[in-house]
Amino acid sequence: MKKVTLIKGDGIGPEISEAVLKIIEASGAQIDWDIQTAGADLIETEGSPLPQRVLDSVKKNGVALKSPVTTPIGKGFRSVNVQLRKDLDLYANLRPCYNLPNVKTRYENVDIVVVRENTEDLYAGIERQIDEDSAESIKIITRKASLRIAEFAFDYAVKNNRKEVAVVTKANICKLSDGLFLNCAREIAQKYPQINFREVLVDNCCMQLVQNPNQFDVLLLPNLYGDIVSDLCAGLIGGLGIAQGANIGLDYAVFEPVHGSAPDIAGQDKANPTAMLMSAIEMLNYIGEREAGTKIRKALFATLEAGIKTADLGGDYSCSDFTNAIISRL
Repeated sequence: MKKVTLIKGDGIGPEISEAVLKIIEASGAQIDWDIQTAGADLIETEGSPLPQRVLDSVKKNGVALKSPVTTPIGKGFRSVNVQLRKDLDLYANLRPCYNLPNVKTRYENVDIVVVRENTEDLYAGIERQIDEDSAESIKIITRKASLRIAEFAFDYAVKNNRKEVAVVTKANICKLSDGLFLNCAREIAQKYPQINFREVLVDNCCMQLVQNPNQFDVLLLPNLYGDIVSDLCAGLIGGLGIAQGANIGLDYAVFEPVHGSAPDIAGQDKANPTAMLMSAIEMLNYIGEREAGTKIRKALFATLEAGIKTADLGGDYSCSDFTNAIISRL
């Protein structure tokens, strides 16, 4: 039986965590959960939104499933997500974006995988206040990080029968930093002649995505652009409520929905657990519980096809009703 850390966040985090736990248990997957809590509520009692015990648990078990944690905007503590990625060296952010059944979108047959470098760029958090009216942030791009994320993207493409990797930068303006990232991608691309390689500027990429998203396969991006473009891709398939995510390193992997903690609907049984469930399916595949992952995916898709959806997807079912409907189809 595989031991997996479950990180219950704040806001709707505990609700969707419980929903996903029930579904996974009903699937027959053999998992021993190490349940941990994180979030703003712990600052008073433990001095941090991400106590050391949480990191220790992930390091011990190697794999975690995490629900959302609130990140203050412009003040307060540092993002728990950023800290996890940095402390565990989860250098690859993986965001598969594809259409789900009976979820209304502007486009059909979207199937894009966003691979985002996860440890540096402006997210390194190197900032300083110059004076009362000026501040600066330092953009860090290194050869080591750029090479390994490019290798990850091309390796993923080969293993998952993908045809193309498009590297997305602003190397025409940021000639040194984005130029280094681009050159590293070019270097790795030469090792994978069976995968088509394409170069796209990030502004043009965004325009192309909203005009014809079906042209793209795997997108490889530095941290900041990857954060923005992956949310754009989530919008193409129905929104953040169904967008899955994974943060993967050499030793550890954390699977999580990419939406926020939605404190405005917390405790009201309105939350959509789909994004966390999709992330959990990828986690099950990662630890070798593929049969359970396949069963859950089929049950989820059948539920959506039956028109059973939460409010954010145009339905009127509660989180618990939606969860029970999936379990009944397992």
